Amino acid sequence: MYRYTSEVPKLWRDTIATHRREVRQAILETTATLVGQLGLRAVTMSQIAEHTGIGRATLYKYFPDVESILIAWHEGHVAAHLEEVAQLRDGSGRPAERLAAVLAMYSQIQYKRRGSELHGLLHREEHMAPAQQRFIEILTGLLQDGVSAGEVRADIPAAELASYCLHALAGAGELPSETAVQRLAKVTLDGVLVR
Repeated sequence: MYRYTSEVPKLWRDTIATHRREVRQAILETTATLVGQLGLRAVTMSQIAEHTGIGRATLYKYFPDVESILIAWHEGHVAAHLEEVAQLRDGSGRPAERLAAVLAMYSQIQYKRRGSELHGLLHREEHMAPAQQRFIEILTGLLQDGVSAGEVRADIPAAELASYCLHALAGAGELPSETAVQRLAKVTLDGVLVR
């Protein structure tokens, strides 16, 4: 009698893991597309399953509801933004130049997400607190580099300056144009640089 062991060959495990990642990603992308087309309240789990090309039972193995799918989709976008910010922080140039690039990027992110129904769902405190903390950590390190280079003011702790930048640039979501967003990023930068 053949007895199945719990040891799965590595190739099979890798293939299953890859398949699960691909299905999950397809669910996330399909949901985002449907929300963009139909609106947040109109999308159902049945529609997501149908457009993804999977059964509803399979969909429910991955996510319990539409909101959880959107939260996972958003977490992926936030992680990608944080990676971009970290790359700007670690890039070439003086600390003040890298800081200007980070602040400009963050203000654009805030501007582009303004006024959407999805924004209200996804930008609640419990979803955003870890990302904001990570952004403040990245920004604090960059500001400390700027202090060491004599480009950023040293009279206020870098962590407080990072918090100032985060909260100042949150206002970009209320501005009427990209030109206004650029001005806000410049004013925020001017507030932390040595003059």
